[in-house]
Amino acid sequence: MATLVLSVIGNDRAGLVDALAAPIADHGGNWDRSHMARLAGKFAGIVVVTVPDERVDSLGAALETVQAQGLLDVRVAIAAADGPVDDTSLLSLHLIGQDRPGIVREIANALARRNVSIEELETSTASAPMSAEQLFEATASLRLPAGVDLDALRLALEDIANELMVDLDVSPRTPPSDERG
Repeated sequence: MATLVLSVIGNDRAGLVDALAAPIADHGGNWDRSHMARLAGKFAGIVVVTVPDERVDSLGAALETVQAQGLLDVRVAIAAADGPVDDTSLLSLHLIGQDRPGIVREIANALARRNVSIEELETSTASAPMSAEQLFEATASLRLPAGVDLDALRLALEDIANELMVDLDVSPRTPPSDERG
């Protein structure tokens, strides 16, 4: 079986998931995991599918048809084999504060300088309940490299949080059962 990662985007309208799911099922593929959302009038997502090796090319052609119909722009990548998951190297990050440009950049830069990988990142903005100011919220799953100084990482992130005037929490994370080796 081949594992494929599909990235999709299109103008939001009913039937887009069906338009993607049909050729996957028709080619003996299995929809394993996905993250999809409506964002700024677009429907975007990423889907992991497994498909019999001999049907990869025909599925790719079928997905090109979906694209040619103007439904979704679909990109197909063959997934790399995942190594064993080390549960001890995962952290959860949660940040909330007044929205302003550069929050993601500051946090991502601090993580990149320490070779910390962002496994998942979800962000949103919403009106604050009492003041109607825009609040920014981010939740991330982080993978730490071997030998990282966790205390130094926490200190660096706390310094950024203080500078940005946001609340930040970093804590150990246990992966969902489907991610465990």
